[in-house]
This record gives sequence, C-alpha cells and structure tokens, in this order.
Amino acid sequence: MLNAIWPAFIIISFIYALVSGNIEQTSNGIFESSASAVELTITFFGTICLWNGIINIAKQTSLMTKLTKLLQPIIRFLFPELKNNQKAKEEISMNIVANLLGLGNAATPLGLKAMETMQEDNKNKDTLTNSMAMFIVLNTASLQLIPTNVMAIRSSLGSNAPSNIILQVWIATVIAAIVGITATKILMKRF
Repeated sequence: MLNAIWPAFIIISFIYALVSGNIEQTSNGIFESSASAVELTITFFGTICLWNGIINIAKQTSLMTKLTKLLQPIIRFLFPELKNNQKAKEEISMNIVANLLGLGNAATPLGLKAMETMQEDNKNKDTLTNSMAMFIVLNTASLQLIPTNVMAIRSSLGSNAPSNIILQVWIATVIAAIVGITATKILMKRF
C-alpha cells in the first residue's frame, strides 16, 4: 500500500510545483533534504556504533550476567512462562538494557533474537504467547533512562540543549510502560 501512496505523493508534489511555478524551490528542497538525511544518518551511525560496542563489551564480561540477575525479579513477574528458558531471559535483559540506554535501533536485533528464542518454545507457531505479547508491549513502551537517539536527532538539528527532554522522556515512557503492562496482564487473564 505504501509503495503506491509515496510515489503518488511525489508525483502530485511535482505536478503542483510545476503548476504553481515553484519547481526551483522543490528542487532545492530535495537537495537540502538529502543532505540533512545523510547528516542525520551519520550521527545515528556513530551513536549506534558506540552503544553497540558497549553492549558487546558488556556481553563478554560479567556485566550482562549481573544486569540479568538485577532484572530477574522484573522478568519473572512480566514473563512467568519463561521459568526454564534462561537464554530468552538473558536476551530480554539485553534488550531492556539497550532500551534503557535509548538505543532503539541497537535494541531491535536483540529483541528479534529474544522473539526467535521464545518462538522455539511456542507450541502454536502462528499465535503469540503471553510472554511474546508482553515483550512487544514492553519494547513498544521503550523505557529509557538516556534517550540517546532523540538527543542525537536534536543535536544534529542544531539544538543548544539536546538533553533537555530527558525528564519528559522518563515521564512518557514510564506511563506508557505502566499502562501497557497493566493492560497486557489484564488481557492475559481474560484470554
């Protein structure tokens, strides 16, 4: 569907630019947007590389084991079906840590690994388990202590204080997590 919508928007924009006599402004806008996109991509790339490196170092040390143990009570409460699946618990812990650090893009591969591991134990392969549903909700809420990606975007767009949004991010993600977890727990009991 989007494969049809976006080209239609682009074609309509060019036709409107031709009719209204703004083709030069449209052309300039395309090049300026391309430059901004490349700059933003480079900023993201550097940030993601830094935090992926830190996560990989943490995996190779005892830090991930300690963080997994620290998160164990929360994981036990949120994912009661995973009593015997230590691998899934560790992958969920790594994903949670990556999200806490605000690494949405770096957390994605970790989340996919966790979902694959949980899918291995899933008896009904075309239906999500309760743990999988809870994981999706938790990932979507994306609790963040350090909103790295948002700060990188703000910095690349010239913000004088890119970290001024930390408190608002904390409030928004905590509320989203509480509402999402509560709704998921209630729905788990009903279905």
